[in-house]
Amino acid sequence: MIDRRRLLQTVFATSALAPLGVFSAPLAATPGAGEAAALVADIGEAAVDGNPQLATNLGLDSGARAGLKARLAPRGIEARNAAITRNSEWLTKIRAIDGSGLSGQDGVSFGVVKFQAETLDEARGFGYGDFGFVDAAAFPIQPYTLSQLTGTYQFLPDFLATQHTIETTADAEAYLSRLSAMAKVMDEETESVQADAGKGVIPPDFVIRKTLVQMRSLRTPAAAEAGLTTSLAQRAAAKGLAGDWSGRAARIVGGEVYPALDRQIALMEDLLPKAASTAGIWDLPDGAAYYATALKLMTTTDLDPDTIHAMGLEQSRAILERMDGILKAQGMVEGTVGARMAALGKDPRFLYPNTEAGKAQILTDLNAQIVDMQARLPAYFGRLPKAGVEVRRVPPAIEAGAPGGYAVSPSLDGSRPGAYYINLRDTAEWPKWSLPTLTYHEAIPGHHLQGTLAIENQALPLISKALFFSAYGEGWALYSEQLADEMGVYANDPFGELGYLQSLLFRASRLVADTGLHHKRWSREQAIRYMVDTGGDEESSIASEVERYCVWPGQACSYKIGHTEWVRLREDARAQLGDRFDIRGFHDVTLAAGGMPIAVLQTVVADWVASRRG
Repeated sequence: MIDRRRLLQTVFATSALAPLGVFSAPLAATPGAGEAAALVADIGEAAVDGNPQLATNLGLDSGARAGLKARLAPRGIEARNAAITRNSEWLTKIRAIDGSGLSGQDGVSFGVVKFQAETLDEARGFGYGDFGFVDAAAFPIQPYTLSQLTGTYQFLPDFLATQHTIETTADAEAYLSRLSAMAKVMDEETESVQADAGKGVIPPDFVIRKTLVQMRSLRTPAAAEAGLTTSLAQRAAAKGLAGDWSGRAARIVGGEVYPALDRQIALMEDLLPKAASTAGIWDLPDGAAYYATALKLMTTTDLDPDTIHAMGLEQSRAILERMDGILKAQGMVEGTVGARMAALGKDPRFLYPNTEAGKAQILTDLNAQIVDMQARLPAYFGRLPKAGVEVRRVPPAIEAGAPGGYAVSPSLDGSRPGAYYINLRDTAEWPKWSLPTLTYHEAIPGHHLQGTLAIENQALPLISKALFFSAYGEGWALYSEQLADEMGVYANDPFGELGYLQSLLFRASRLVADTGLHHKRWSREQAIRYMVDTGGDEESSIASEVERYCVWPGQACSYKIGHTEWVRLREDARAQLGDRFDIRGFHDVTLAAGGMPIAVLQTVVADWVASRRG
């Protein structure tokens, strides 16, 4: 058996990515490259070893790492302190290496871990919430351990059902072990939330109420009928695995998981009367500093809240002008753009029935859009992913608090395809003209294409497959929406073009709402009203979005800031290269090295431009 750590270090020290035409010099040619590559490899290995869910997500929970499949990452106070200590140790090693002369993938990978470790170091003193160098959700810091979007109760049932594979008896036993671990981890979270509450860190009352709705929904079925039980029982039966899987799982769910969930429900009920309706984290201990660090981690820039707020207002105005012209061409001339879009969103011509049949039709239509886009991609990309992508519905049990859509990457070994999830809690949130843009964002040429190219690139360090930089990844997905428009998908579809522009406006208005909540001290209602009035989206959808910004501060800003930078870099490269500019080459080089901070992306593009000039 090949030792994976040595194999990775060998690949990282010698691969030039020459087959991809990205970097021309061997990685080890630069002084210090071998030392930097070895450290990057060690950090990647340690990140996966310390996060069993990430190992499963990447398909690395077999062979020498088979034991990880039976475990869950700890989530309590001790885990937070251990993550801070580990980051400090990595930072010391990183700073001991002179990375100024590194180039190619060496420079990218070293820049990635340096940025992450240094920025997280700024957050070590806050003393509440979640902290981690890398996790499956790509949120290095979060202020609330439990909310409608955070916590083991929220993500683990779907994770076990869709990412924990059941092929063998050992897989089924590992599932049971994870069920028991679920109860332990939830109790760790409970302890952490209690400690944070003692420091004045309590989620807003509207967040707690939605969290309780979801917790009680998970708790409602009898243990034998719970999804946590039936997921294992049904899949084990499908594989012909002998054993009382249903009974054993039900005993763990009823005897361990449900009591732990009851303790969390009781805690949240106890905290509710103590919670304020304050939506922004400015009211938390060191709230302004926390938000500044969250913004830096999410946008990978040093832009301050006032600059981001002004950017959102300016970009929103420009998008509204373009939408106004299209609406007038369709005979819709009265009222604000937001009011006209709201009316368009209620037009029966564009609505699916809010029935199971209507929701199934949405999934069918989305898959058809993927097929159409696949035929367009070769003109814009030299490299395309091998893994396919499936459209799935967000599980009904968590759809009340879940985002409108999100992507899940395929496994490293190709055993699990990529997927993108759409929230179908109410089909009124998805008029037909809004759906193509969601497909281009979440699937192709958006998240699935970008993330899968990284996963399938054998020359990339493991950490570049594990880390997700939101400004790069979400910026790319939003850029992909623009690219689809440039491909001509809306040439004869003005309403589809309006859907694209509304999506773009939605992301621009997020800059205003997120900074409004956390910096300018807006209320939840003020942020909802601003976004509904600006873009005309369904109020129920916007309410969930704003509540998302409350628990994920700064993340909503990453999309439009990242998109703005992607477009700027492309147009700067086009201006410098003229006839030598190649859109396929631009896309291939910027996607080849995996996720990265914006500053590193700028270097990658500058090097590519220089190579094309030569």
